[in-house]
Amino acid sequence: MTSTQTLSLEDRRAVAAWAADCAERVLPLFEADAPDDDRPRDAIARARAFSRGELDAAGEIRRRFVAGRAAHGASAPAAVAAARSAAQAAGVAHMGAHALGAAAYAVRAVGLAEPDGDARAAELDWQVGRLSEPARHALLLLPPVGSDRSGPLGAGLLATGELGSIIRDLQAAIATS
Repeated sequence: MTSTQTLSLEDRRAVAAWAADCAERVLPLFEADAPDDDRPRDAIARARAFSRGELDAAGEIRRRFVAGRAAHGASAPAAVAAARSAAQAAGVAHMGAHALGAAAYAVRAVGLAEPDGDARAAELDWQVGRLSEPARHALLLLPPVGSDRSGPLGAGLLATGELGSIIRDLQAAIATS
């Protein structure tokens, strides 16, 4: 039995484009720190290609960790979060819930880059405003963060601490948009 966090192939394709948008907005934070590392940019391009139906899920599932390894080479915390956002966007081919991970890491990256001010809230507002209706509908199918033991929204990293808080805020904003 598949997890409710997986989503259908059609829904994963819809949220992959949005996840790529979220990750691409913070990509300059990574590229300023590691200009010669194109793994996050490639992950975002693959997420977009997956969303258009140009790549299959099986191939992307095998490659989903590549961008995440780029985070280990970054030194600035905002750059690390930006690389993880791209990795989560690439992971949408495997499980749709990773789209919320891409968005949460992007919000985190912005907050780390601009700790004073309302940058995080503005980023979250942009993300919700950027949602297509099919992506919004698909994200509403996901369980609340921390309520389902399996998958990225389960008891792991995305469900706890700052990322869990961001995803809770994001899910609430999507539900009321």
